[in-house]
Parts: sequence; C-alpha cells; structure tokens
Amino acid sequence: MKINERGRGKFRPASDYTSEDVKNTLLEKIAEETSRIYEDEDDIELLENTNYHTDKFNIISLFSGCGGLDLGFELAGLAAVVGEEKAMEAFKDGDSYNAIRGESIFHTIYTNDLFKEANESYMENFPHSAFQHEKDIRKVKHFPKADMVIGGFPCPGFSGAGPRLIDDERNFLYIHFIRCIMQAQPEVFVAENVKGLMTLGKGEVLNQLIEDFSSAGYEVQFKLLNSREYGVPQLRERVIIVGLKKGLNFKYKYPKPTHGDNKKLIPFLTLEDTIKDLRENPGPYFTGSFSPIYLSRNRKKSWNEQSFTIQASGRQAPLHPDGPPMEKVGKDKWILPGGEGNHRRLSLREISRIQTFPDWFEVSDGGNSMVAENGRLDKQYKQIGNAVPVLLAKAVAEPIAKWAVETIKNRKETAEKKVQQISLF
Repeated sequence: MKINERGRGKFRPASDYTSEDVKNTLLEKIAEETSRIYEDEDDIELLENTNYHTDKFNIISLFSGCGGLDLGFELAGLAAVVGEEKAMEAFKDGDSYNAIRGESIFHTIYTNDLFKEANESYMENFPHSAFQHEKDIRKVKHFPKADMVIGGFPCPGFSGAGPRLIDDERNFLYIHFIRCIMQAQPEVFVAENVKGLMTLGKGEVLNQLIEDFSSAGYEVQFKLLNSREYGVPQLRERVIIVGLKKGLNFKYKYPKPTHGDNKKLIPFLTLEDTIKDLRENPGPYFTGSFSPIYLSRNRKKSWNEQSFTIQASGRQAPLHPDGPPMEKVGKDKWILPGGEGNHRRLSLREISRIQTFPDWFEVSDGGNSMVAENGRLDKQYKQIGNAVPVLLAKAVAEPIAKWAVETIKNRKETAEKKVQQISLF
C-alpha cells in the first residue's frame, strides 16, 4: 500500500483508500507489532496489580516524562471536586497540595517512559499514584483497563515513497499509542504534539493520524493552542488532539483563552510576573559558550514579555532578561553587547516557573557524581523542556474533569439503585 514515487519532501495521500481499508491495514499492522512482543512476567503482574479505582477516572500516561501533563490533569480533577480557589491555593505549597490531591477525580494507574531521570522525578512528585513502567513501549505486550489515555507521542515521520503513516518504520511509537488505546478501551484520550504536525506532509500526516484514531473507534478533533492564553508566561504553541469513544454522551469543547490583550481577559503573564523574585537567587543555570547556531537569532525577551519556547536543552535555554538586548548585525547573526559575561541562560528554577511547575516540584539529576555538573543539569532542563506546561494541561483537562465528576456520580447512583432493587427480592 505504497506509492512508488521518490523525492525529498514529497508526500501524496493514497486517494483510493476506503475507511475499511484504513481500519484493516491499521489492525494488521498492530497485530504484527503485537506478535513480536515477548510476554514476560512483569506485564502479567502489571495487569494484576494496577490500582484501578471505581470511584475515579483512571488514567494511563504514555511518554509521561517528569509529569507536566499528568500534574495539570490531576490539578483540573482536583479543582472539579474541591473548587478552583481551594485547589489553586493548595497547589502553591507541596504539603498542602499532597494533603488533598487524592480527592482529584483523576487517578493515574500506569505511566510509561524510558527516561530514567524523568521517571525518578515523577516518582518523587507523584509518590502514590501509579505503576511506573520504565520500559520501551514497543515491548509492552498488555496495557491495563483505563478510562482515559494521555500522552505526547513523538512527532511522526513520513516517507516520500510511503503514503501511509503505518508504512514508515519511524512511526512505531505512534502505532503503539493507538495499540494502547485499543487495549485499554478508554472513553477519552488526549494527545499533545508540536505545531509542525499541522503542516507536516502539507497536512496529510495529521489527516492520516485522525483517520487512524477514528478507525480505532474514536471521534477525533484537534486544535492548536497557545500556552500564553492559559496563564503560561511563554510563547508555546501545541496541537492538542482529543478523542472520544464513538457513541459517548459527551462533547468536548476546547477551553476558551483566559489571558490576552482583550480587556475582558486576564493580562498575559510576563517574565517580570513570573521570575523577577528569583533575580538574586536563581539557582543553578547552564553555563558555557554560545555557539554560532545559538547566536543566529534573538534569544532574549524583555521583562514585560513572555518567554520564548522552553526547549529540552540547557545549552539552548533562552537568555535571562537582565543586561542589554541582543543586537542583530547581519543575516542570521546576533551579538551579545558587552560580552558573554553580561548575559546568562535562564536557570532551571526559572524555566520550571515559566513552564508553570510549582516551586515544590523536584527534578532529579540522576545523582551520578561521575557526570559533570552541566551534564546532570542538562538532564533536568530536558525534563522540564519536554513537559507540557502544567497550566495548559489543566485548561485542556477542565472540560473532561467536570464531565468525569458527573459520570462518576451517575455510576454511583446507578449502582446504588441496583443494590436497592436486589434487596427488594
């Protein structure tokens, strides 16, 4: 099922595929992938020991990293139960939050990621929520039952010679995201990806993603959201894909912006609002020279602006607002006035704030003293940069959380009625 046409950057959809063709090909590919997986005792134990709660909405988190998406969902689920004000006030302090976080309507039962240090961070900040699987998702034979699957699968590749995503070996991780959904049979899934997904293959890659998720039994929609419109002091656009099981009595609506230039909205948060109090005590930050690639564009925002996108690299971290602005001196060439000593990268604590992680959130560096300080620090930058901003995740989750509260309430009422009916006999 390939088009035999080569050419860099070319991508042509196969116009003669019916919906049934797509579904059958997808099922065949997933069956092929599954058959290659060795079933070990760990997977069997997983299915037997996941802590599924009947009074919660249980979540599987794939490519979970240090847990930005998960924390945002948990926070939204908490706010839906105890109220927005109480949840957000508790969120400021680790002890206060830990005391009530168990009331969230969302309960994570399984996470999967290969990044060792990110998994350590996750367990430090989510101590009692999940069975954590530090294993290649392609080697996980079975996934547990769940009400929702969330995660940011890697952006799929495409080939000029292969029009179907499932024909490209670079897309195995995307296939296994779908495989998890088909096994766990959640009512909802939420996937996050980079803005470039919308234009990859002139839009055909995203179209095929939607088509494949639909073949798995879901009504799927997507939207590009800008983090700064949801209380994140950062210019970060992400595609949010939401799938609802076909026939589900729920219609998801993307959150409306809460922040903006409109007088009816909360003003955009700035770097001054977010990190100015850390000016004298920023904590550790990545050091080292600035490469020609780094200096090929502006890397510094002023105090009254939002940060550039936080990347998964200490070396590529934006510059702190202090000091003179960068100057453009030629095509793709900028300089640091006054020399590099007058400029520094944003610290780990600062980028964590910009990604809307709370100050109590701990980020593991692996604890290996044999690795240089910059190397350990870079692993921490990578975790935070890879994460979904917590408040963006919360905004995405809020409509689902409110529906989940009502769904669990209805389930309880239905169960109670059945008990009452049985007692009458």
